[in-house]
Amino acid sequence: MSELAGRSCPLRYRYGAEALAGLPAASAETLYVVGGIYGNLPALETIEAMAAAEAGPVSIVFNGDFNWFNVDDAGFGEINRRVLAHQATLGNVEAELGMAGDAAGCGCAYPDHVAGTIVERSNLIHARLKATAARHPALRERLAALPMLARFVVGDCRIGIVHGDADSLAGWRFDAAALDDPDSAEWVRETFRRADVDVFASTHTCQPALRAFRDGERAGLVINNGAAGMPNFSDRRAGLLTRISLTPPNDTALYGATLRGVHVHALPVAYDNAAWERQFLANWPPGSPAWLSYYQRIAHGTAHDLRHAAGPAGQPQRQ
Repeated sequence: MSELAGRSCPLRYRYGAEALAGLPAASAETLYVVGGIYGNLPALETIEAMAAAEAGPVSIVFNGDFNWFNVDDAGFGEINRRVLAHQATLGNVEAELGMAGDAAGCGCAYPDHVAGTIVERSNLIHARLKATAARHPALRERLAALPMLARFVVGDCRIGIVHGDADSLAGWRFDAAALDDPDSAEWVRETFRRADVDVFASTHTCQPALRAFRDGERAGLVINNGAAGMPNFSDRRAGLLTRISLTPPNDTALYGATLRGVHVHALPVAYDNAAWERQFLANWPPGSPAWLSYYQRIAHGTAHDLRHAAGPAGQPQRQ
């Protein structure tokens, strides 16, 4: 496997923010943007139940990396059949499933601050998933046909749905740390103009964030849901999804903001942890690559702080 496998960003991932501006926009009353299920079937079931409990119609967009730990044939088939019943866009995990060779590894384009051992284990996880996908050619073909981007309109807000960032499928510039870098602020403001959107909804970096940016009279939000299928905060064993709606969320919302009368919030995905741990360990027992990289997060959450995720724009609603 190439020395840069898992760190490089293939040229085919690069679309540029202008690509969003040229897309037709679908309309929604309530939009769920769901990134990073990572093969967690109880999380997917919970999201479907959350949508069914909403008072009005819900459009669900799965913006990539809905596969990862589901290396068993039954899990791979079930996750993909149910996700593909909705609108979906590619994540780097899906983008690499049908590619010949392993030059890009998992396709994550990990930055330098991510340890090499994590990158190596991610490549091993993806190689096993890729072998599973090869046994499901019809699903793999459907995944290969997915777009990288989607555009929606909710009320007066134009929504750009990406996996990574405004320019690349595996970009990290919508990561919480990058969004807080003062040197990135002008790039972010420029991408709102280039993409002609008011809200960017992303995932990819596995760390949630909500940040507001102002460009003259124009305000914009970037919201990254972190992971729908893994815990995102310390001692909170729940995933997150992004809800964008004409109506306020219920009282489970962790944090959010309102833009042009549209409600943009992070909702917890309170899946069955015990069931998910059983499924995870059946595929990835102690000592396996996924267990080494992810089990502590799955079992105990992360050190990421809810207030930091919410930022100044989205004061936490639940402590």
